[in-house]
Amino acid sequence: MTRTRPRIAPIPGTPPCGPLTVDPRTGCTLTRYADVRAALAAPACHVPAARPGAPYTLDWFRGLVSRFSAPQDHPARRAAGLAALAPLDPDELRAEAARRTADALDRAGGRLDVASALARRVPVGVLAGRLGLADAATAVDAVATIAAAYQPGADAAAAWRADGAVTVLVALAPPAPPDMLANRLGLLVQACDATAGLIGAGARHLLHPAADLPPAAGEVTGSGRPAGDTEELLHEVLRLDPPVRGTRRTTTGAVHIGGADVPAGTPLLLRFDSANRDPGVFPEPDSFTPGRPTPALTFGAGPRGCPGQRHALALATGVLDVLRERCRLAPGVPAYEPHPLLRVPTRLEVIPR
Repeated sequence: MTRTRPRIAPIPGTPPCGPLTVDPRTGCTLTRYADVRAALAAPACHVPAARPGAPYTLDWFRGLVSRFSAPQDHPARRAAGLAALAPLDPDELRAEAARRTADALDRAGGRLDVASALARRVPVGVLAGRLGLADAATAVDAVATIAAAYQPGADAAAAWRADGAVTVLVALAPPAPPDMLANRLGLLVQACDATAGLIGAGARHLLHPAADLPPAAGEVTGSGRPAGDTEELLHEVLRLDPPVRGTRRTTTGAVHIGGADVPAGTPLLLRFDSANRDPGVFPEPDSFTPGRPTPALTFGAGPRGCPGQRHALALATGVLDVLRERCRLAPGVPAYEPHPLLRVPTRLEVIPR
C-alpha cells in the first residue's frame, strides 16, 4: 500500500530558505542549513553574555547559567549542568511523564487543556523531582515565572516577578556553590518553554488523523529508530514545527559565513525554522517524513547545543505516548503565546477516546 504523508506548511512568519540577508537595523539573518550550522560552531559567533547581578535575582541567575555565559566561562558551567543530568535515565523520565499524564487524564474525566495541565507541569515537575527540589509542584510555578523573563528584553514587571521566583527556586534546591546551583536550576528553566512547545506541537500533529500511519512490521527508519515510535515521530515534529524557531549570535571578529564577509559586532539571527526546511538537505521539505537521516537544528549544534536534548525528548515522548493512545484533538485552532522565536501554545485541548 502506498502511504501518503501529510504536508505541514511553514509556520507563519518563517523566512524562505536562501542566501544570507542583511538589514542595516537588525543585522544578518541566516536561513540555510549549512550556514546556520556553521554559525553555531564558529568561534567568532558568540551568544551575548549576561551581566551578573545581586544574589538570587534574575540577573544573578542569568549571569551564571551557561546559556548566557562568555566563552571563557561556558565550558565549566555547561559541565555543571551535564553533571546534574548524568544520573537521570531518559527511559525512567519517559515512564514517569507517562504516569503523570495518565493521572491527569483520569482526574480530568473529559476535555483536557494540554497547555495548562501537561505541557509545562509534567516535564518540569518530573525533572524538578529528579534534580532534588523539595517541592516539585511549587517549583513548576517558579520555573514558569522565570522562563517568562529569561530571554533578553523582558519587561520590568516580568523581571520583578522572576526575581521573587528565583528566590523561591533557590530555597527549594539542595545547597550547592553558586555556579552549580544556577546551572542545575537552569536546566529546569531552559526545559520549560521549549519542552512545552514540543509537547504542544506533538499533540497538534501526532493526534491528527493524517499522522496515524501504522508502520510495517519490524520497519526501521533511515535514522535507525523503530518506525511509529513516538520519539521517532517527534524528531520530524521538531523539524517542521520547532518550539524554538531561532537563536541569536553576535560576531566578535570578522567572519566569512553564508557566502559573505561579515564584520565584527554584527548581530546574527539564526533561523532554525527555515534551515529545517532547506530543500538541499531535506527532500520534499514540507512532507512529514519520519526517519530522515539528517537531524533538525532545533536543539542547536556545536559547543552550545542543548545539553538536555535526550532528556527533553524523553519527557515529551512520555506525555505524547499517553495522548496518542487515549486522546483525540478537540476541534478548534490552538492559540500561541506572542513571541518572535518561541512557539508555545496557550490553549490546545484533547478529548479522551
